[in-house]
Amino acid sequence: MLINLTELFSVEGKVKHYICELEFSEFRVPEGAYAVVEKTPVNLDITNKGNKVFSVTGSVDVSLEMPCSRCLDPVKVDFHLEIDDEIDMKQTDKERMEALDEQFYVNGYNLDVDQMVRNELTLSLPMKVLCDEDCKGICNRCGTNLNRGTCDCDTRSLDPRMSVIQDIFKQLKEV
Repeated sequence: MLINLTELFSVEGKVKHYICELEFSEFRVPEGAYAVVEKTPVNLDITNKGNKVFSVTGSVDVSLEMPCSRCLDPVKVDFHLEIDDEIDMKQTDKERMEALDEQFYVNGYNLDVDQMVRNELTLSLPMKVLCDEDCKGICNRCGTNLNRGTCDCDTRSLDPRMSVIQDIFKQLKEV
């Protein structure tokens, strides 16, 4: 949803409350796309602080379906995002980039709420998602989910210095 900020320019100190529905149904990251399974409307308060500077505060709840880092089963991950930002409309895009304050969600006098929420969501992503703290993961040989059952793979950890001897035994078995 786009919010046109020009209606707030007229009166310094003016506060406007917005309730915006999120329009995106998946969240894309370099690793792939995560489905948005639940979302609440975004509650935003935009305040004209004067001199074309706006304060944006608000909150939203979003739930993504992400794969477990160990077993790859889907996990519902809940996010409560608090938005607290300041937009200086006097700055050009070039000045924002030089100040390392790139606001991709501001285009002209429009505020893209979906993009602002995606930016906040990107900053809130966990490093690792687990379905359970005791998740056993998958077998690195056959791919069996070890939470659901066991496999018959040889999981012995062999001394790497013995690899030459193992190769000799493998060659003898082939003969």
